[in-house]
Amino acid sequence: MALLGIDIGTTHCKAGFFHENGSAIKIAVRPTNKHYNQQGEPFFSPEEIWGNIASCIQEILLGCEEQISAIGITSMAETGLLLDRQTGRPRTNFIPWFSRCAEAEAEEISKEDSSFQRFQKTGLHNSYKYGLAKILHIKKQNEGILEGAVWLSASDYIAYRLTGNFATDYSLAARTYAFRIDQLTWDQPWMKHFDLPEQLFPEALPSGSKMGVTQTKDLTELGISPGIPVAIAGHDHLVAALAVGAINPGIVFDSIGTAETMVGAFEKKQLTEMDYASGMTFGCHIVRDRYFWMGGISASGGSIEWFREQFSNQKMSYEDITSLCTDVKEGPSRILYYPYLSGSGSPQPDPYARGAFIGLKASHQRKDLLKAMMEGTAFELESIRRSAERISGHRINRMISVGGGTKNKYWLQIKSDITNCQLTIPEINEATLLGAAITAGIGTGVYKCEEEAVSAIQFLHSQEIVPNQDFHQEYKCLYEEGYMGLQEQLRNFYRRFPSSSGE
Repeated sequence: MALLGIDIGTTHCKAGFFHENGSAIKIAVRPTNKHYNQQGEPFFSPEEIWGNIASCIQEILLGCEEQISAIGITSMAETGLLLDRQTGRPRTNFIPWFSRCAEAEAEEISKEDSSFQRFQKTGLHNSYKYGLAKILHIKKQNEGILEGAVWLSASDYIAYRLTGNFATDYSLAARTYAFRIDQLTWDQPWMKHFDLPEQLFPEALPSGSKMGVTQTKDLTELGISPGIPVAIAGHDHLVAALAVGAINPGIVFDSIGTAETMVGAFEKKQLTEMDYASGMTFGCHIVRDRYFWMGGISASGGSIEWFREQFSNQKMSYEDITSLCTDVKEGPSRILYYPYLSGSGSPQPDPYARGAFIGLKASHQRKDLLKAMMEGTAFELESIRRSAERISGHRINRMISVGGGTKNKYWLQIKSDITNCQLTIPEINEATLLGAAITAGIGTGVYKCEEEAVSAIQFLHSQEIVPNQDFHQEYKCLYEEGYMGLQEQLRNFYRRFPSSSGE
């Protein structure tokens, strides 16, 4: 028996088949295609997403003799759509987490309650990214569209296509800004305040719980038998943290993808003024009775992708990126890059923030700008690290890092030098997929608990990156006096002269 993991990501849709010890049997990947509507707003096609996942499943199960014991699904946290409860047909496309279409609605929401009281209930600072703002944006365009509809995350939608049931998990429900993490319930008075239907959201379950079983319709050709337990594993960064064992207080997880996220776990408690002032976001961990703190960079790998597209006649290959890295001078570039192509995330959330280069000279080349971008994302990571230290009370000098960004050793060294942290990179290509699979295994009894699941996962070895202390001291000065010193002036400028809405 083996476990099937599904991951709906910003840039790729994936499915993976794993033995109970974490070894991969087969993995399939498809691109997540981004589209734009007439207003220039980005969206993902539901049928295209399902087609990608179905194709991945069919590929990995073709000719495979292993039997599936459970299916776990993870995805982007705030991406969602409206579905008709009766017909099961989408009423909208998926609105991505990075879409800025609901900025006006988020501003309206901020006037309806004390930001601190709302934070204590949700763990969040109000943002256009969350489901509530997106739903109000849709409602404003079509008043009757919510009647008989259900709001589903990307994970929830795939689970529905597999089982015919509607459900979500606590970690994804909490990213709507309409779910109380202190009570583990939908906030009906808050929903009623915005005249939203009581049944707009699906049942919320603990992460990894069986929400249904596979049905025969449309699935036999994929190689999936009926009756297989299906679980919504939850927030993609959290399941990846589980896969590498970063689920206990004091162990910090760094996921480097299109967006980059630093995550830490702590025992469930009432959130405080200090937590609120940190600027970090909080929520329900996929580990029972634990919360997580989280800081994020919306355009970390996204900055590198932007560079690949904009600084060459044809999209640069990753080999080209590596070649540029090897040719650049060691030590700080002394160019400041602010990675706010999609606004800035925690601990300084600001939808009006924009990316910037400061300190350019005529002699600078593409390779210098590339290094500055890697440094800028690492400076932002240092901001998260320092904030996390203040709220956790523990020194953070080690991180477990996974994701596509870990393939670039030059970038990793810059991160280590700037944060003064030792980086551990476990030998695992698909932590998120594996995390989704083992979360389903925990919820369906394959493993007794999270600790047993973590103990069962076997890594051959891990890579260790240690900081260069000479470079760290230079970077520390640049961070404190340059990168952070200019933040207030830049943010004031963006607020006074905001760019147009859209993505």
